[in-house]
Amino acid sequence: MRVTRRFVGFVLLSAGACVLAGPAVVRLFAQEQAPNRRDFTIVAKNYEFAPSRIEVTQDDLVKITLRSDDEAHSFTIDGYRIMKRVPAGGSTTFEFRADKPGTFPYYCGMTSAEGHRDMRGELVVTKR
Repeated sequence: MRVTRRFVGFVLLSAGACVLAGPAVVRLFAQEQAPNRRDFTIVAKNYEFAPSRIEVTQDDLVKITLRSDDEAHSFTIDGYRIMKRVPAGGSTTFEFRADKPGTFPYYCGMTSAEGHRDMRGELVVTKR
């Protein structure tokens, strides 16, 4: 086989095209897993959260609807910097990505009645 300038140019051009197109081809054929969407309704009533434990997988998109069936309450997860308040008889909805694995306590931060400090639960985020 005879190596010509034309042949070398073709080889270099092909190599450059592979370098430039490579990432696009990888994205085209690689299947990135879309995050799971997890919806929960947590009811605050009689100084308790129900459910008092929710479990998700790391990188899930978590949507929580917090509902109060009696007085005003709050919902705090320090590890995710979440602090939401729900009015008496009302509801509030919020979302976050569970990007850190571990067990994260949640609690009511209201101080208007003794029972608020007993309101506890936990968010469990399992590693993917």
